[in-house]
Amino acid sequence: MGRLKFSANLGFLWSDLPLPEAIRAAKVAGFDAVECHWPYGYAAQDVKTALLETGLPMLGLNTSRGDADGMGLSALPDRVPEARAAVDQAIAYAAEIGAANVHVMAGFAEGDAARECFVQNLSYACAEAFRHNITVLIEPINRYDAPGYFLQTTDQAISVMDEVGAANLKLMFDCYHVQRMEGAVTQRLERLLPRIGHIQFASVPDRGPPDQGELNYDYIFSHIADLGYKAPLGAEYKPIGHTDDTLRWLVRAR
Repeated sequence: MGRLKFSANLGFLWSDLPLPEAIRAAKVAGFDAVECHWPYGYAAQDVKTALLETGLPMLGLNTSRGDADGMGLSALPDRVPEARAAVDQAIAYAAEIGAANVHVMAGFAEGDAARECFVQNLSYACAEAFRHNITVLIEPINRYDAPGYFLQTTDQAISVMDEVGAANLKLMFDCYHVQRMEGAVTQRLERLLPRIGHIQFASVPDRGPPDQGELNYDYIFSHIADLGYKAPLGAEYKPIGHTDDTLRWLVRAR
């Protein structure tokens, strides 16, 4: 297995630290990149400074929740102006800090109207992101963690992507969510690799560090390397205790 690269998702890892300090902690721990959820409470210049100091790229960030308990707005037909404002905000922030991807979150919705709304908002997002050389990501999220989230399976995501038809629209393949909803993680990785823009991981079923649970990440990581995937893999898991005490898997993967 060649040397894999890993990204720290700072929505979960070192979440007790301000985002710029979490970036620095990820560098000390040996990560190759970082990613985040909602960085908007921090000045983009402060985040950019930490990225420049550490030399770590920021792989991506999410569009806003929309509501305190929300998961995005882009599939909500009655909230299109807010959804597009959230897309504009995310793309502007990503462009300022040099982030490669923006995850456009669908929100809680269902039905044909929600799908059409999501397709239209993604078309808008892809056109705006293209101007900044940014890739738009969509991510299926399992129904157990987020009941009612619009996008739940990889097949659904690919169907939406095909309808949008934008070259800069890619799949965020989170092994945790895929295993909980669909299984056959390595086979799906093989089949979907050309459509994937980012891969994330966590243990199943508890979303903890990857050296536990029902998925064998030693095997999965080796398989991803054998497929020729070169981009950093996103560690998006919930630490049990302090983040630094959960990184045995990273040492072993090295």
